[in-house]
Amino acid sequence: MQKENLNLTLEWDKTFPKSDKVNHEKVTFVTRYGITLAADLYTPKAADAEKLPAIAVCGPFGAVKEQCSGLYAQTMAQRGFVTLAFDPSFTGESGGNVRYMASPDINTEDFMAAVDFLSLHEGVDPDRIGIIGICGWGGMALNTAALDTRVKATVASTMYDMTRVNAKGYFDSQDSEEARYAMKAAMCAQRLEDLKNGEYKLGGGVVDPLPEDAPYFVKDYYDYYKTPRGYHPRSLNSNGGWNVIGCESFVNQPILQYSNEIRSAVLVMHGDAAHSCYFGKDAYADMVKDSKYTDNKELLIIPGASHTDLYDGGGKDAIPFDKLETFFQTYLR
Repeated sequence: MQKENLNLTLEWDKTFPKSDKVNHEKVTFVTRYGITLAADLYTPKAADAEKLPAIAVCGPFGAVKEQCSGLYAQTMAQRGFVTLAFDPSFTGESGGNVRYMASPDINTEDFMAAVDFLSLHEGVDPDRIGIIGICGWGGMALNTAALDTRVKATVASTMYDMTRVNAKGYFDSQDSEEARYAMKAAMCAQRLEDLKNGEYKLGGGVVDPLPEDAPYFVKDYYDYYKTPRGYHPRSLNSNGGWNVIGCESFVNQPILQYSNEIRSAVLVMHGDAAHSCYFGKDAYADMVKDSKYTDNKELLIIPGASHTDLYDGGGKDAIPFDKLETFFQTYLR
C-alpha cells in the first residue's frame, strides 16, 4: 500500500512536557481508504517483556495528537503499554487531500487502521490491544469496539456522540424534523457555494474573543483551546475549525447502533460537571440494555470534573490514570 508523503514535525511540539521514561518516534500507517495517518509511538524504556500490550489513542474531536491524546498515550506508556496517538484523516499531520472533513465511517476506520499498525508491530502482543477515545472520539471508540473484534478493552473519556449532537443539537434541543430539514438545506446550499468559490468555508473553531455571557461549556473549551494550556497551531478547535459541511454525514448515520453487542471490556468515564455527561450516561445505558455482555462494562462518574478536565487533568489531576492502568492490565492480560 503506497503511503502519502507527509510533512512531519520532528521536534517536540506537544502541549505537555516530554517524559524521560519513554521512547518516542513519529510513525505513519495507511487506512483501507488509502489515507496515510501520522502518529506518535510511545514505548516504555523499562520494558520487562518481549511483547507488550498496546493502546491506540485519539481525540478530542477537532484536536491533534500533540494535545490530549498524546498526553494519555505518553502517560500510559510510562505505565508499561506501547501506545499510539494519531491524527485522524484530513486533520493535523495526517493525509487526505480534502482538509477538515469528518466521517463516521472513515474515522472508525482510522481507529481500526491504528489497531492494524499495533497488531503488526514487533514489540506488541496482537492479542492484547485496547483503545482510548476522548470527546467525540469516545463515541468513535465505542463504534470501533462494536466492529473490531481485535479490540479487547476500550475507554471512552468525556465522550460525545457526534451523530446525536449533529442531528439533535446540544441536549437534544433541536430534535425535530423541521430543524433537521433546515440544517440539511443550509449545508446543501453551502456545498454549492463552496464549489463556486473553489474552496471549503471553515465553520470556525472555539469562539474568540470569548463573550462575557458565553455558556459555561464554551468558557471551558476556551480555557483549553485558546490559552497556553492547550493551544496548538494545528488544532482545528484552536483555530479555524472544521469545514461548515465537514460533519454533514453525521446527521443521519448513528454510530452506536450495535453497542449492546460489544463483547469486550468497556469503561465509560465522565465528569459530573461536564455539559456532555449525558452522552456518556446514555451511551453506557444503551450499551448494557438487553446485552449479554455486561460483566466487563463500567460507568465511572468523576465528581467535580468538567468536560476539559479529562483532557489534561484541569490542574487537579482529574484523569484517573490509576484506574485506566488497572482496567487495561485486567483486560489486556
